[in-house]
Amino acid sequence: MKKHLIIALMATAAAFVGPAHAADMVFTSWGGTTQDAQKTNWADPFTEQTQINVVQDGPTDYGKIKAMVEAGNVTWDVVDVEGDYAVQAGAAGLLEKLDFSIIDKKMLDPRFVTDYSVGSFYYSFVIGCNKDAVEACPKSWADVFDTAKFPGKRAFYKWSAPGVIEAALLADGVAADKLYPLDLDRAFKKLDTIKADIVWWDSGAQSQQLLASAEAPFGSFWNGRLTALAQTGVNVETSWTNNITAADALVVPKGTKNKDAAMKFIAHATTDMAQARFAMETGYAPTNLDSNLLMDAEIRKTLPDMQAETQVNADMTYWAEHRDEIGTRWYAWQAQ
Repeated sequence: MKKHLIIALMATAAAFVGPAHAADMVFTSWGGTTQDAQKTNWADPFTEQTQINVVQDGPTDYGKIKAMVEAGNVTWDVVDVEGDYAVQAGAAGLLEKLDFSIIDKKMLDPRFVTDYSVGSFYYSFVIGCNKDAVEACPKSWADVFDTAKFPGKRAFYKWSAPGVIEAALLADGVAADKLYPLDLDRAFKKLDTIKADIVWWDSGAQSQQLLASAEAPFGSFWNGRLTALAQTGVNVETSWTNNITAADALVVPKGTKNKDAAMKFIAHATTDMAQARFAMETGYAPTNLDSNLLMDAEIRKTLPDMQAETQVNADMTYWAEHRDEIGTRWYAWQAQ
């Protein structure tokens, strides 16, 4: 293990040593423990190796990206976004094409590579529960939707994105391999049955607060946020049954003034070592396929890519094609 670490560190350092000059670029992500880990494991080592200072901003805001690009005043250089948005935004002309002469994509998971994006990290929506706050924890999506057996508030992701609709359909008996195209009528009918008991979270940090305080003692969460919460002493139970997987992506908004630095940052963030370190801290899976060689075997067992037995892969292409249509209906339903 130590030998692997030393070799990887030397290779990474050699690849990113640049001229010693002061410069700034802006990295935007979702905040909380995830962005803290991105700063520690990606941005800080990148700055040390290149002398390019990485300014942290956030949270990610798709409306702001569009406004920046259309106004020709782009102040975000690299942004962590959801995978389906990356596909849609690339097609809409909002993103720079990535420079794969700088970014080495050979060992990146091809599921998460497009002309405009590469995978940032790979995560799952899982069922999380504060064991100290309830008599029994739900084990399946059907349990989460069963208000008789599991009374009380339950937490779900607020925004229109892969995860909640799939969970509703799975809870209603749809087979995992029959989810797409999404039956929205059926999904919203199922969501109606628990709507009064849903507490919405709009960020990973808020989801952790809801679970830790037991305001919503169970629900749907990003797996890495549960890992981080458990490390603080909260008695968290995670059910991986039908965990719904997706990936965040790293993109460069069209018109950035720091395009070269942005490409170098993405190249660094997706190296085997940078991805391995981030994964070990957060519980999210790496998108560099060589990172597994650098990680402790016990930690590897806890990551989403090792929970494949009943795993459900969200269809990012479907979501990119139907994102606006689903979003319109989603927010109208929430407002009712």
